Amino acid sequence: MNQVSPNPRVVIADDQELVRAGFRMILTAYDIDVVAEAADGLAAIDAVRRTRPDVVLMDIRIPQLDGLEATRQILTDPTLTADDDLPRVIILTTFDLDRYVYNALTIGAAGFLLKNVTPEHLAAAVRLVRTGDALLAPTITRRLVERFTQGPSQPSPRSTRRDLSALTSREIEVLEQMARGSSNTELAEHFHVSMATVKTHVARILSKLQVRDRVQAVIAAYEAGLVTAEPSPDKPAPDDSTL
Repeated sequence: MNQVSPNPRVVIADDQELVRAGFRMILTAYDIDVVAEAADGLAAIDAVRRTRPDVVLMDIRIPQLDGLEATRQILTDPTLTADDDLPRVIILTTFDLDRYVYNALTIGAAGFLLKNVTPEHLAAAVRLVRTGDALLAPTITRRLVERFTQGPSQPSPRSTRRDLSALTSREIEVLEQMARGSSNTELAEHFHVSMATVKTHVARILSKLQVRDRVQAVIAAYEAGLVTAEPSPDKPAPDDSTL
């Protein structure tokens, strides 16, 4: 077994050279290793196969294959899944569109951030998903809730509606807060429990729902109707750069 590098190893996939250079400079400054860059979807897949990174920063609108299809192929690539070396993919884009978010998450992306994310939060996002966690920008989480609770929903044909009946009442409460975008720290504060207890609840929820990560659990909560839309607040939406 290969020894895990102390620094996350990242592939950047974006068709703009200046954008890639900017991301590389930011990540390098935070002791994150950029092992390859790609200007299109096909090159991104090849780069992942060659370098076996921990995390991929994937733009959506790139040539050859768009970022969503490139992500799908990476996460179903038998040469990667055979060795359990699947990277975590963060969709990073300027386009804050619901259909992109839902499609990206249902195919297995670990998170979705807009390109206006601050350098500090970009680096934190890479380190977060490398550990197996998942992330969503707060306004994206809110829009996902609205999409699945207003009017007739149109879930992806690839999605499977999950039965939440196996969850305990406390696990249902935890899942609901997760679906509203709460982090583990916020869950611990909300329920007045330790971080260890929160992690146990989350692990049991993932196991019972038979999903591999937090994002998939949140999607299950949306599709099961666990979360209902709330009136939009008068105050401005939270900054998308917040994790």
